[in-house]
Amino acid sequence: MEDAFEKTAPERLRAVQTKLAELARKNNRAPDDIALIAVSKTHGAEAITPVLEAGHRVFGENRVQEAAGKWPALRRAYSDVQLHLIGALQSNKAAEAVGLFDVIHSLDRPKLASALARAMTESGRNPRLFVQVNIGDEPQKAGVPVADVAGFVSNCRTQHGLSIEGLMCLPPVGDAAGPHFALLGKLAASLDLACLSMGMSADYPAAVSLGATHIRLGTAIFGPRG
Repeated sequence: MEDAFEKTAPERLRAVQTKLAELARKNNRAPDDIALIAVSKTHGAEAITPVLEAGHRVFGENRVQEAAGKWPALRRAYSDVQLHLIGALQSNKAAEAVGLFDVIHSLDRPKLASALARAMTESGRNPRLFVQVNIGDEPQKAGVPVADVAGFVSNCRTQHGLSIEGLMCLPPVGDAAGPHFALLGKLAASLDLACLSMGMSADYPAAVSLGATHIRLGTAIFGPRG
């Protein structure tokens, strides 16, 4: 059998799309209800362009500066791209992020909420927002502690006037992802949030089975980084 990483990125994309459709049907879900975010961090325009030419339009980046260096030119050629920020965001980069991204998955502290609200008011742009949850309550990891999520979401809504669309998480390395995804789903339901950003290349089948609306796949599409 041909190794998946010997295939081209468009071939890997098609394989993932086929598997995702199968997973959706198996879980009585519509494939179109699950957004496939192709994580293009560390990959240049020459690697991204074949995926764009294959028809994919939803991409994720970890850093504002890296995205600003490659996506404006790509968007001039592919104007219908939807760009997601899935990595940590510094408050002093909030205005730039609001100007560049359509969706921000990493809102995780009051100072950032304030900076995003101000940038959105000043620019007139309103990217969709996810709150990042520290689902394993790991001291070294970014995200809102599980016990504080309800209060933080309420504060974002009432104090900053932000519309929160969903929750995002990164399960602890080495843990089974399923229980963490299930907990994120319960938190979102309790807050009347429709969207769940969870699941990466190694664990997205579990995420789909537990209600993910956005999955973030890098290696599965672009192959291993050198």
